[in-house]
Amino acid sequence: MTTAERLFKITRLLQGGKLHRAGDIATRLGVSTRTIYRDMDRLADAGLPLSGTRGAGYTLARTIPLPPLVLTPDELEALMLGLAVVQQAADETLKAAAATLLEKVENAGPAAPAPDDSAWRHATSPYADATRNLAHMPLLRSAIAARQKVRMTYTSDAGGVTSRVIRPLHMAYWGHVWALTAWCDLSSHFRVFRLDLMESVEALPELFVDEPGKRFEDYAP
Repeated sequence: MTTAERLFKITRLLQGGKLHRAGDIATRLGVSTRTIYRDMDRLADAGLPLSGTRGAGYTLARTIPLPPLVLTPDELEALMLGLAVVQQAADETLKAAAATLLEKVENAGPAAPAPDDSAWRHATSPYADATRNLAHMPLLRSAIAARQKVRMTYTSDAGGVTSRVIRPLHMAYWGHVWALTAWCDLSSHFRVFRLDLMESVEALPELFVDEPGKRFEDYAP
């Protein structure tokens, strides 16, 4: 029996809802108790909601298995926004569930590497300020679709505050924070801005057209 086959059998056994001692599982599968302890560690590291400890026995918390899912960028954004809303709720159980679900989504999907910039190294949470992300996302999405310039007040990681006009080009989840790739009129260069560091965002009546060198496809991080 391979390790994968054994882990599958253990998972099926635990799904029954009863408490199973490691020694009993080992006897049933014809391996050592130490092997079962290692298998339990592997299952826990894989995100299986195990309950119990060595010596007391193990069981599996009630779960709802989902088949592999493939999300579009819009679906991922909707999911992350929903989790951000729940994380602002007063219900501590729901807040904890949102945090663990967010961690599972992060671990399950490929995350784009964040720009090599010191401003990103201190982002320890996907939503350093979820309220700001929620406030700015609808306007930025509309501005990207309409090719509409935006005036933004932005606080850098060092604490400096600037006001600048940008061409919003692309919004994405970087694995730590939501980010906006834009052409910045102030610096005459591409910039990537963290949404949680945006103090204010205002859509301007001025539209822009795609110009070579200023399009998202021209951006090279």
